[in-house]
This record gives sequence, C-alpha cells and structure tokens, in this order.
Amino acid sequence: MSKTCDHTSVGMLVWKDNTLLLIERGRFPFGFAVPAGHVDGDSTYEESAKRELKEEVGLEIQELKLIAEGRKENQCRRESGTWHYWKIYQVTTIGNINRSKNETKQVGWYTKDQMGELGKKTEKYNNKEISEKEWRQNPGLEPVMYEWFKELRII
Repeated sequence: MSKTCDHTSVGMLVWKDNTLLLIERGRFPFGFAVPAGHVDGDSTYEESAKRELKEEVGLEIQELKLIAEGRKENQCRRESGTWHYWKIYQVTTIGNINRSKNETKQVGWYTKDQMGELGKKTEKYNNKEISEKEWRQNPGLEPVMYEWFKELRII
C-alpha cells in the first residue's frame, strides 16, 4: 500500500569549496537534487532535515540555517503528492558520505557551471524536448530543484 503525501518537504544545501552536494534520485521523481524528503510525522522540519540527510547520504548536521520556504507544485510518488510546502536549509555537516543505494544512483559535488548544464537539460525536459525514457536514463535537475536553484540564484 502506498503512503499518502503529507505535502511537506525539506531540502538541504551542503556546500564544500564552492561545490554543492547533489544526489541522482534512484526512483521517481527522477533527476539530480539536494538531499531532501518528506517531514513524515517528525515533530519539526529540522528533525526531518537531520533524518533525511542521514538516510540519503550518511551525513550528520552540525549547523542548520533556514534560507527559503514556500509552496511548490511538484509531483512525488506518493498518493495525492502534487504539491509540497518546502523548507530549504543551508547546513554544515560532519561525517563521511555513505549514500543510500536504495534512494540514490549516485552522489557528488557539483560546481555552479555543472548545475547550470543540468538545469539546461531540465528546461528541455520541461519543454518536452526530451522523452521520459531519455530523462530517466540521463536526467538534469529534478524540476522542483530547478525552480529552487533559480529562486536561490544558484543557477
């Protein structure tokens, strides 16, 4: 039985030497994104940020700073998952990356130029210039992350 969407999401920006930590999602919604996920009954968004970062990439949060929030129309794989209220945090971390093989295809550090190139691919996907099959095999930024990155002037 599939979970029902709680319409709440957190995303964590982890910067290192002018590069941003991105995951390639292993399942829908496909694309590259910062570590992110649903609040799922945690008592605060901050608790969810800590849980999701640990689950997806094995890092622990040392400092957490809210930098953006708002509603975005974005699909998730859960029932009724057509929009989310997001809180985006900039975080400093401790530990070593240990990615979830269940949730991610890969994890890496990306420059603004590399994220810009992924964003161009997302634009093509949004304009239906890239097929769903091609997108799954070689995606750009997850569409909601593309929106956040534009809004936050990352790309």
